[in-house]
Amino acid sequence: KLRVIDVEDKEPLEPGSVFIAPANYHLLVERGHLSLTTDPVVRFSRPSIDVTFTSAADTYRSATIGVVLTGANDDGSRGLRHVVDRGGKAIVQDPATAESKAMPSAALKAVPEAEILPLPDICARLVELTSGAASSHRKAG
Repeated sequence: KLRVIDVEDKEPLEPGSVFIAPANYHLLVERGHLSLTTDPVVRFSRPSIDVTFTSAADTYRSATIGVVLTGANDDGSRGLRHVVDRGGKAIVQDPATAESKAMPSAALKAVPEAEILPLPDICARLVELTSGAASSHRKAG
């Protein structure tokens, strides 16, 4: 079971939780907690997943896993590249299974080495990666 949390500023990071950024705030990942900011819109978005990915990768480096799902713009592609450049892992929903292909396609262009998975397989892969039982999966390329 996962808890779903609408993030408030300085929200503690807790295992087994899904954190939802509130409208009109960027979500920053800091050591042990999440912060909110009203910094300028990034690529037409606030919240921007690029901002969240970048802060997560700068804070947790190789322990970061970025996941890009369906979406109608290219937000996430630069942040996902930052995750991988800091030693983290990238997972992208297979564009063929996405309702809107723009975000996963842009992410794959920016991070061609990302794992490509259909939506139903992403959760199981995240469990594998976080339990230490990681195995190889299809790569982009």
